[in-house]
Formats: sequence, C-alpha cells, structure tokens
Amino acid sequence: MNHLHLSRMRFYILFFFGLFLFTASETKAAEKDGQPMFWTWLDYRPTSNFDSLCREMQYLGIDGVMLNAPSPDDYRVAIPIAHKYGIKVVAWLWTMNLEHDREKILKEHPEWFSVNRNGKSLADTTAYVGYYKFLSPVLPEVKDYIKKKIESYCAVEGLDGISIDYHRYVDVVLPTTLWPKYNIVQDREYAAWDYGYHPVAVQKFKDQYGYDPRTQKDPSSDLKWRQFRCDQITDVANMIADVVHASGKIMAASPFPTPKMASRMVRQDWGKWNLDMVFPMVYSNFYTEDASFVRDCTIENARDKNKMTSLYCGLMASNSDAMFTEMDEALNHGAQGIAIFTVNSIRDPKVKEKFKNYTAQAKAKKAANNGIMPLVATNKVEKDPFKKEGIMNSITAKIQKMVSGSETATSLPAVKLSSFKKVASYDVTERYLVSDKISNKKFHVTFYFYGGILSGWNVDAVKETV
Repeated sequence: MNHLHLSRMRFYILFFFGLFLFTASETKAAEKDGQPMFWTWLDYRPTSNFDSLCREMQYLGIDGVMLNAPSPDDYRVAIPIAHKYGIKVVAWLWTMNLEHDREKILKEHPEWFSVNRNGKSLADTTAYVGYYKFLSPVLPEVKDYIKKKIESYCAVEGLDGISIDYHRYVDVVLPTTLWPKYNIVQDREYAAWDYGYHPVAVQKFKDQYGYDPRTQKDPSSDLKWRQFRCDQITDVANMIADVVHASGKIMAASPFPTPKMASRMVRQDWGKWNLDMVFPMVYSNFYTEDASFVRDCTIENARDKNKMTSLYCGLMASNSDAMFTEMDEALNHGAQGIAIFTVNSIRDPKVKEKFKNYTAQAKAKKAANNGIMPLVATNKVEKDPFKKEGIMNSITAKIQKMVSGSETATSLPAVKLSSFKKVASYDVTERYLVSDKISNKKFHVTFYFYGGILSGWNVDAVKETV
C-alpha cells in the first residue's frame, strides 16, 4: 500500500472517529434536554400584548422564549399565556451586570462593584455606557445576593428554566464594528477597560500565587491572572447551576461567541459552566460581517463546550437571506438549534413565511436523525482571512468606497490591488499594507484574531508623508 493510500486511510479514520465522539456527546446532551429547537430573546412588559407575540412565535415555529421581565410576579402572568401556545419560558436574567435593581445596589453597596486596572470602580465611573454596572464575582456578599435572586425566580411555578446573561466582566475588548461608535481602537488590552482588580480579588490572587498581578509589566499577558478572573465567574455560574438544578429546572446561558474569545474579551470561560443549554451570541455583524464567522464559532463551540451541554447558536434576526445562510452555517456544523435576537425584528411578510418553512424543515430533519442535527460539512476552522471570499470581497468594497471618498456611493470605482504585505504582528493583531495600482492610494488592512479565529477586520488609509 503506497503512502497516499495510507494518508487517506488515516484521514478517514480520524474523521469518522471524531464524528463518532461528536455524535456520542451530542446524543447524551440531546437526551438530557429535549428542548425546543428554535428560541428567541424577548423583553416582557406588563403593558405589552404578550398573547399576540406568542401567537406570532407559534406561527413562525419558535417554541422557546428567553424572557426578561421586571419581577417574578410578571413571569407568573406571562407563563400561562406562553404555555397556551406550547412555548417554553426561561427567565432571561442579568447577573454580574445589574439591571432592574441597579440604583438600589449602587446606593446601598458601592463596595460591591468591579474595579479596573487603573483602580477605578464602576460605582463611580463609566465604561462605555451608563448601564454597565458590573459586580465583583469574588465577593461572598455578591454571590449570596445573586443566589437569593436566582432562588426567587426558581420559585415561580411553571417556569421552565433560567438563562443567565451579562455573566462576565466589562468588555476589555469590544467587537470590532462597535469601535467607531466609541471612537476607540482596541488592538490590544488597555487598562481603562481591563476589569477584575477589586482589592479582594487582587489579595486572593496574591495569597494563591504569591505576587500582585498589577506589578507585571503587561498584566494582559499574565495567563494565570486572566484564568483566575475567568474562574471567579465560573464559580458563580456553577453556583447558580446548582440552585437551578435543585429546583428541577434547566440551566442556560447567553455568553460571548466562543469560550476562547469570551475568556479573552470578557473573562468568561463558559466551556466549564454546568449548563444544560448554551446560546452563544454569534452576531457576525458585530465581528467580521460574514457568515464564515458563524461557521468558525460553531465548530469551535462544538469542540470546547461542556460535553453535557446542548449547543445552540444565537443570531441576529434580519429581514434578509443572510439570516438563513447563517442558520445553515450553524446547524450544519454542530448547533442543535437557533435563538434569534429578536422575533420582533422579523417584519417582512415574505421573510416570515420563509422562516416558518425553514423551522418546520429543520425540525423534521432533526427528528429524522434521532433528535440530532447531522454534520453535513467538514468541521475545520479556516484561520486564513485571504481564503475567506466573503471577507475579502467586503475589504475590496471598503477600499473602493475610500477611493471614491464616499461611504454611501452606489457606483464604485474600479480598483486593482497589489499583493498584501504584512507590516506588523502583535498580540492578536496582524496588519498588512496594500495599494490600489489605479489610484495609487495605500491602505492598511488589519485582522484581529481574538480567541484564535478571525474575529474582526478594519481598513485604514495610509497618510501620505511629504
């Protein structure tokens, strides 16, 4: 037998062995949850026509809702309405970032709030937006407060489960498409947005490792300090899971796109959480603006999640075919269902009808495969941005707009791009120089690889020097 045949044999053995392991773990998870395949996040207000919303969800094939309501009593009103339409209700609760109880805790316990590398507390400073008021997970008082809050919701009769959100620190790095909104560039970790430095956390770390993380030349490169903060969040998540499971309900979460991205961007190592279901927020429009981002994240998540957790995929709803392409990418690469943010965003009657047909067909496909969505494509993350046609087309279009001098131009000039030359590489950042041979303008194209996958890109004009 020649070397080519041996190589092919090894490939098929490894591929089918990996497929067997994936199928076995997903079978266990599927048997454990038996949950709806299509979900949405939704805010509930007593004045809203929730009955009409539930009727709409039922029509579209959405039979699970992560509902954010102001109080346990509001769930007691909403749950019977949802159940009438066969819709399961999970309480969508903010944990480390305060919501309905924000002002009360700010007034009574300012010492509970997270502190950044500069020593500034969220009790009296702002990170990005005013409602970012994250608590410090290391404090016993904070853990007890969250535990009692979760217990009060678990006591609601008929509630199917709890899904935690904002269970993390402040974004040390925002998704790339949000940088212009705040007039920032986060090509590395900067002190003002680097949180988790509460005095109690620093002392606990010193007791465990023998040094103060703040004395490091670059605390962002200290893997022990990063993991320590992730572990504090994990401890609280699994404490919540114990409470939820003791009540006989399901435990879910809505974390950042992948465990590796999340641990880097918000100190959220969610692959270690004891979840029944996970709905990672794989919002491509926040990152690469390309469906390949959904594929890459889903492949990583199927590998890195807790083996007893059913993987879903959180996507932005839209009135375009892009939403269906992204659902395909998720369901073809390991996701067992979809959650959309949010059902209210689907307004086009033709898109609604297409969504209804899509959910019906996907459910039938899953049922025909013993309750597991089959893998229909090779699960390999493509880390080379130059092999991603959609992203390279977007970069070319961006350069065309910059050459034209108008972001809104409908008729774009032709460009002839040179080869890309790498001019910088640091942390998660790779920068290339490219020129347009027609206009003679030069551009820097920068790629970001938070979590080891392509998670963003940017194009900047190179200023000409005299």
